[in-house]
Amino acid sequence: MAETMKGLKRTHRCTELSAANVGEVVTVMGWVQKNRNKGGIVFVDLRDRYGITQLVVDAHAAAELVETASSLGREWVIQVTGDVIERQSKNPKMPTGDIEISLSGIKVLNKANTPPFT
Repeated sequence: MAETMKGLKRTHRCTELSAANVGEVVTVMGWVQKNRNKGGIVFVDLRDRYGITQLVVDAHAAAELVETASSLGREWVIQVTGDVIERQSKNPKMPTGDIEISLSGIKVLNKANTPPFT
């Protein structure tokens, strides 16, 4: 499914990705739910109106990509592109818990002030 929003395109919604998509290059958009830097590996939970998908940027990625991923704030709106990969640590509580997206690109569409509540 390719969806266009004012010239922006996404290939999937967050909850549409599963193990059947492993190996595909996808583009998704949404809000940053959570951002975690685990010593060179950055994990981002991306939320759209349908659900959440985990994104990952590993230490071997381009320095600019790692820097951008590390700087993402809560509720920032982003568009990302990357390869769907199988998660090493699966999360059966999430519909997309078997996969994550290994990022090759991040585009910040809108920054947001930190919300006053979680």
